[in-house]
Amino acid sequence: MSEKKPVLGFIGIGLMGQPMTLRLLDAGFSVNVWNRSAEKLKPVTDAGAFASPTIAELVRKSDVVLLCLADTAVVEAVVHNGILEHGSADKLLIDLSSSHPETTRQLAALLYERCGMGWVDAPVSGGVSGAEQGSLAIMAGGAAEHIAIARSLLAPLYKQLTHMGDVGSGQVTKICNQMIVSCNVLVIAEMMALAKRAGVDAGQIPAALAGGFADSRPLQITGPEMAGENFEPVKWRVKTLLKDLHMAVDLSVRQGSAIPMSGLAAQLLQLHGSHGYLEHDPATLIKLFTKQR
Repeated sequence: MSEKKPVLGFIGIGLMGQPMTLRLLDAGFSVNVWNRSAEKLKPVTDAGAFASPTIAELVRKSDVVLLCLADTAVVEAVVHNGILEHGSADKLLIDLSSSHPETTRQLAALLYERCGMGWVDAPVSGGVSGAEQGSLAIMAGGAAEHIAIARSLLAPLYKQLTHMGDVGSGQVTKICNQMIVSCNVLVIAEMMALAKRAGVDAGQIPAALAGGFADSRPLQITGPEMAGENFEPVKWRVKTLLKDLHMAVDLSVRQGSAIPMSGLAAQLLQLHGSHGYLEHDPATLIKLFTKQR
């Protein structure tokens, strides 16, 4: 890794990738970008990012490659279609996506075997607002020397970055995070629906519970949206929580650990998604407990 400020390559300019890239540009980094849907690149290229026509070219021109992709399958496809062939030992890959821990370990081992390139899994929590404000929580897995690089480069994005262990441990920690978030949002939805039916001003519940044991960021974010039935703009998606809960169930089976609450949450999210809400904000989960469909 060069002593000069490294050139970054960012793959995945979506809900989270766009504000992350903008913050990295504001911090003075040169950023190459690639996205499957090229039209999504305009906000970041207008801000100074350089669009790469292919993943291969992005990897060749970048010192550190950052991924922020939808799921494990997309991460795997991107690694196999450009990164493996053009990576090198003086480069580093940082995966900000939420991916399966076992696949992450396999891909990291393959990348190192093929070209000596290191891997840090660094999934994030905090949503779009956290990405915009640079207040994300990052849970990272990888070698200590690679974590040190990630800690420095990602500083514009996070409030805290915790080294959880070897490659894959960041992804396990993110699954744990999503188990809590998913169950929390679901109980908030059923609680808000109950409060409305019982004649309580549900819009005041987040303020009434603020600072108490029942308070949480999901309550403060989704509670007002559920009370006011205001589900736009979409800040995160039902399908994202569902994907992460599916990984939680798979991990629990592999580890022989029971997760009945998260298993039920996965079933409820699947039911909600089957009614056409996969691309919608999780605040719409209140509709599971009302007659609004």
